[in-house]
Amino acid sequence: KIKIISVLEDLDIRLGFDLCAQEQDFIRKRKKVVAAALKDILQLEEDLQEDEVPVVAIMTTGGGTRALTAMYAHLLSVQELNVLDCVSYITGLSGTTWTMSNLYEDPEWSQKDLKETLNDARKHVLKNKFFTCFAPDRLKYYLKELCQRKREGHQICFTDLWGLIIETMLHEKENSHKLTDQQQALNQGQNPLPIYLSLNVKDKISDQDFREWVEFTPYEVGFPKYGTFIRAEDFGSEFFMGHLMKKIPESRICFLEGDLLLWGTKEVQILPNVLKQIMIAQINLNNETTYKNCYSSADDETLFPARPNALDTRVVCPTDSFSGIFRDIAMLRPAASEIHNFLKGFQMNNNYLESEFSKWKDCELDSQPNRLTAATDYLILIDTAFAFATSYPPLMRPERKVDVILHFNYSSEASKYFAKQGIPFPTKVPDDQETPHLKECYIVGDKETPETPIVIFFPLVNDTFRDYKAPGVKRSPSEMAEGDVDVANSCGPYYINNLTYSEEDFDKLVNLSYYNVQNNKELILQALCTAVQRKKQHKKDQPLRKPSSASSYTSKTTKDNMQTYFIAAEK
Repeated sequence: KIKIISVLEDLDIRLGFDLCAQEQDFIRKRKKVVAAALKDILQLEEDLQEDEVPVVAIMTTGGGTRALTAMYAHLLSVQELNVLDCVSYITGLSGTTWTMSNLYEDPEWSQKDLKETLNDARKHVLKNKFFTCFAPDRLKYYLKELCQRKREGHQICFTDLWGLIIETMLHEKENSHKLTDQQQALNQGQNPLPIYLSLNVKDKISDQDFREWVEFTPYEVGFPKYGTFIRAEDFGSEFFMGHLMKKIPESRICFLEGDLLLWGTKEVQILPNVLKQIMIAQINLNNETTYKNCYSSADDETLFPARPNALDTRVVCPTDSFSGIFRDIAMLRPAASEIHNFLKGFQMNNNYLESEFSKWKDCELDSQPNRLTAATDYLILIDTAFAFATSYPPLMRPERKVDVILHFNYSSEASKYFAKQGIPFPTKVPDDQETPHLKECYIVGDKETPETPIVIFFPLVNDTFRDYKAPGVKRSPSEMAEGDVDVANSCGPYYINNLTYSEEDFDKLVNLSYYNVQNNKELILQALCTAVQRKKQHKKDQPLRKPSSASSYTSKTTKDNMQTYFIAAEK
């Protein structure tokens, strides 16, 4: 035991589920800003104490240029309601990471009028992307940057080129900004903390059989599932047994944007399903006996203990090269990033399956710990939208204690997913299949247990905006066309692969997104008021406790808990 603890103290990886010291310090500073903002908008008579301040987050979903545009409008509307200073976290994936990374280049962005930032984004959305991104001088620039990246020691992938194209689309010039530079926007608690989300997968294995959340903050990058984190500036460097072996320069933000967003994710998912059917049909042609032998139910597996969160799956094991070809094509990931694995050299303890190690064991390979991430040389990162089109997971970590979530855009997947993981989450979530006429806003979770966060859903729908140009202000007959915004049509102007909007389409989407928030101001304030009341009631119900001090980079959690689950081989 003494030997293991001594080794862990020298690691360049932080092992533990608690928040890092920098994030804990940020939350203390941010709560002062939030407390003042809540007192103002809720018209409270007394100042809120630190343990009475709810943690409010903004959760965004993906959707390319549509998500980028709508998020700017949502944030502008939230800012003008004086609610933005009440927010402590903003999470994003796919298209909304573009918006977030652009905003955090300015250390004071949330304290400035976002109309100017929105107008700048408008210019980039309207311009012709093809001629801008593929001009001869830009192609030479891409080649130069990729060669430089290779010399630095990075693995070169398609997503690196895509990141450079994104940089051209949104900036038209080299952007030297890095993820760690965003710490300047947090040092006084002046802005919410951004969290970006990606998925780690395995080559030639379906993302339904293996997927792991990877979260990025300006402080750390890591796996909530394992409780393993590295400093953001070390992401991409080479590690072994928890030690930094080769320092590689930190990537510019554009390369992370290439990792976090891949276009056409929904369409790409169709191909593996089609090829899988062809593969199964070919197995059938061989003979029935072979088919029965290679097509086995996961429910018959008895080698591993039963897991309450086990997925109902079937495993296909092709028996000849013809089937193998189709399998390889179906699982091919040409648009995935390969990053040096910072868990390389670790081994999972034999008690992994029986432990309460993590609530995020949700895929089939969790039954085979020796095949998990620590056994690979590289991480393979893809757009989160491949498996789960929301950025909820970082907010569901119990250490962040999130009380209220403003959910921009719509997804009912989260409720079912977190129920399987045993994570408190609202159960009465409106379903788009069962609710043909969605409203602009829903509040769920406010009537459930105090551990369940209050979620304010803002579906991207056109409801009362058709008839009203502002809350309570009806449109004149000549203005009715401005309320005709088709956001539901998958082949309309806002479909996911459309990189360029017309002026009219851009303005309509912005006005709709802005209006939907403004028109539901009272519901937002109601949810915030309920959260404050919950915190005060919880304070009354709890005995007095000493405040916990911020943990060091290798925290006490490492010594007390993590040694049971990770084994570092001796040097």
